[in-house]
Amino acid sequence: MLGRPEARPPGFFMAPFRPHRLTRLRSALRQNRAGAMLVSHLPNVFYLSGFTGENALLLVGRRRVTLFTDPRFTTQARQECTGIGIEIVRGPLAPAVGESLRHAPPAGDVLIEEERLSVAQYSALRRAARRCCSWRATHGLVEGMREVKDQGEIAGMREAARVGCRVMRHAIECLRPGMTELEVAAEIEFEMRKLGATGPSFETIVASGPRSALPHGRPTSKRLKKKELVVLDLGVILRGYCSDLTRTVHLGRASKEVRRWYQAVLQAQLAARGAVRAGIPAGDVDEAARSVLRREGLERFFIHSTGHGLGIEVHERPSVARNQTGKLRAGSVVTIEPGVYVPGRGGIRIEDDVLVKEAGSETLTGMPRELLEL
Repeated sequence: MLGRPEARPPGFFMAPFRPHRLTRLRSALRQNRAGAMLVSHLPNVFYLSGFTGENALLLVGRRRVTLFTDPRFTTQARQECTGIGIEIVRGPLAPAVGESLRHAPPAGDVLIEEERLSVAQYSALRRAARRCCSWRATHGLVEGMREVKDQGEIAGMREAARVGCRVMRHAIECLRPGMTELEVAAEIEFEMRKLGATGPSFETIVASGPRSALPHGRPTSKRLKKKELVVLDLGVILRGYCSDLTRTVHLGRASKEVRRWYQAVLQAQLAARGAVRAGIPAGDVDEAARSVLRREGLERFFIHSTGHGLGIEVHERPSVARNQTGKLRAGSVVTIEPGVYVPGRGGIRIEDDVLVKEAGSETLTGMPRELLEL
């Protein structure tokens, strides 16, 4: 799935609370000479506390951790957040955090997530805290921790990938001319729920015919026809973690030109997956895919990056894109999804979820990749 989705909590379930993550964050606070951090991005709140509600701020100090939420989530917070303080707030959360800081000022700056905290929240914090503490913006501190998954997370992502593959098989079996794209998407999302998913990790993409050339082709009332491509891009949220999978099929026998495009994308995807390993610059993986399409004269139709990180959110670090010099780390999960999009004609994308290992990689989504002509 391409682009950046709206962040949301992963759904209500008994999430495991892992204190070692707070220990790591406190170590980062000491290294940054900070006294506390206010975590406002809900996926980061979930990662650190296990809380899956839709309204929360998490204040992490060197000794005390407090979750601020509203009365709707009282029972949920107490079930999910054992071992940390809980403050139930009737009203906006930011002023309550500011008052807490005013009564117990931290020994150092308070870090805030500069891309996640709104101007209104920051203003309310400062007013309520008065002059008790100083504020310092930070970027991607918790996201950097989330980039490398622990064994429990990896096991959960394997299961989310397995469920995603089952949904994709069901979707392909259902496809037939005359169905609308919306009907296909409804089948996909109903199957997710039946298999235990909290829901889709992004808005399901079903794009057929000339619309398959739209990388983010949202489903419409267009009916599927013979002799056209259909792009299916889906992902599930299972126990808080996402999968992301794309397959492209052809209704009827494909033309020689479409087959050439498909084989080029398949070889590009294979080359990129083969390049994934710990220590390689992410840009080199992108170039592995791009070079195949360049050789086939199709690079100009590859209009997005090769992939992205995957985890609690469907888009995380690292970015597998052109000129990215950051090196892949063992324990990261990335998507590999090259594509070709010919305006007015159609598009092809093949996407898998790949676990980065020290000496290579493991593809988590075990679906066939050869061209299916239905």
